[in-house]
Amino acid sequence: MYSNGPRRIVAFLVALGVFSLDRWTKSMVEARIGAYDTKTVIPGFFNIVRSENPGVAFGMFSGSSTQAHTLILIALSLVAVLLLGGMLWRIDRLDSPSAAGLAFIFGGAMGNVYDRVHVGRVTDFLDFYVGSWHWYTFNIADASICTGAGLLILSMLLTRHHGEARA
Repeated sequence: MYSNGPRRIVAFLVALGVFSLDRWTKSMVEARIGAYDTKTVIPGFFNIVRSENPGVAFGMFSGSSTQAHTLILIALSLVAVLLLGGMLWRIDRLDSPSAAGLAFIFGGAMGNVYDRVHVGRVTDFLDFYVGSWHWYTFNIADASICTGAGLLILSMLLTRHHGEARA
C-alpha cells in the first residue's frame, strides 16, 4: 500500500487552484465591469456581466438579504467547507474521480464562502444565453462545484457498473 500524502497534496492544490482562479476572475470583473455593464464575448451566446447574488445557487433565497439571513448562509457554508475539507483529508477512502470531484467542490465552496464572509454576497459574471433565454449567471466557483458534482456522479456510476459486472 502506498502513502496518501501525495494524493492529499494534489487534491488540496487543485482546490487552492480553483479558489485562486475564482478570486482572480471575480476581482477582475469587480475592477473592470460596472454594476450594469455587459461585455459581449460571443454575440447571441455569451456575455460577461456583473451580478451580485446575496442568495445561494441560481439566486435562491436572494429576496431576503437581511444580516441574519447572511449570517445563517455564512454559518452553513462554513460547516459545508469544513465537512468537505475533512472528507478530502481522508482521501484514502476515495477513488480518483471522487477525490477530484471533492477537490473541485471544496475549492469552489471556499471561493463563494470567501465572498460571503467579506462582502455578504457572491459576484457572478458568466452569462450564457440563446436569443432572449439566459441561463442563470454564475462564476468559476459555481462551475467548479457543478464539475465536482458531475465527477462524484461519474464515480458512483462507475462503481455501480463495476459492482454489477462482478456479480
